[in-house]
Amino acid sequence: MRDKVILTCAVTGAGDTVGKHPGVPVTPVQVAAACVEAAKAGAAIAHVHVRDPQTGQGARDPALFREVVARVRDSGVDIVLNLTAGMGGNLLLDPEDPSRMMAGTDLATPAQRMRHVEQLLPEMCTLDCGSMNFGDAVVVNRVRDLERMAAIAQRVGVKPELEVFDLGQIEIARHLINAGLVPGRPLFQLCLGISWGAPATTAAMAAMQAALPANADWAAFAISRNEFPMVAQAALLGGNCRVGLEDNLYLGKGRLATNGELVERALRILDSIGFGVMTPAEARSHLDLQKRW
Repeated sequence: MRDKVILTCAVTGAGDTVGKHPGVPVTPVQVAAACVEAAKAGAAIAHVHVRDPQTGQGARDPALFREVVARVRDSGVDIVLNLTAGMGGNLLLDPEDPSRMMAGTDLATPAQRMRHVEQLLPEMCTLDCGSMNFGDAVVVNRVRDLERMAAIAQRVGVKPELEVFDLGQIEIARHLINAGLVPGRPLFQLCLGISWGAPATTAAMAAMQAALPANADWAAFAISRNEFPMVAQAALLGGNCRVGLEDNLYLGKGRLATNGELVERALRILDSIGFGVMTPAEARSHLDLQKRW
């Protein structure tokens, strides 16, 4: 068993959480500050979404990502940046006429979804490895589009984190690996507890871990009240861990959290069961990342 794990903080996400917690980062200044806060608390990786500063909704404008990345890089704090490439696959259909798309639909080409990754060259980016129901929407990730996105990541030297929400998505990720589009040792993120995906249970995590390629690195997270139990479970099964306001808004019942507090709680949990956490430099070495600044 390893004695250190990699801890990621997903600092904001794109979900409809801004009205539920005044501390959810919205502007690039706030998102960058949240990354710095997570780094100072002990996270090795910051998983980054951006939001429209006017509406608070999830966005994919490269200019917003550019400001976040520049501010983090200028802060002097070391943390691995993992930019989402999940935006641009949101499909909302009229409940009475599914041939009609509704407001909120955002379907972009693979090149558009990866534009900020190409321009900013983070060390990592996420690839959501399949389509699924997500609330009232359908998130669309066609295999052919994932192939093109993985090819872009490979061309610019950015390591993809293969986000999987069920066993079938692991098979899509395996296809990308077998096609030579994910070089080196693959990295998976097992996403648990999201509606209509794999549940946040030990059995589900173990089943998904068992389905991964033998040489894979992996991490797992769960949302809401299951965030902290799954931190311990992932470490005990040999994986890495993730917390953050994207996944959970609370430190305890009725007590809103900050990203730094979520990281600190995860560190205490890991320490109590015999695990330390890697520094950003150690995480880069372990994952074979290209340091960008």
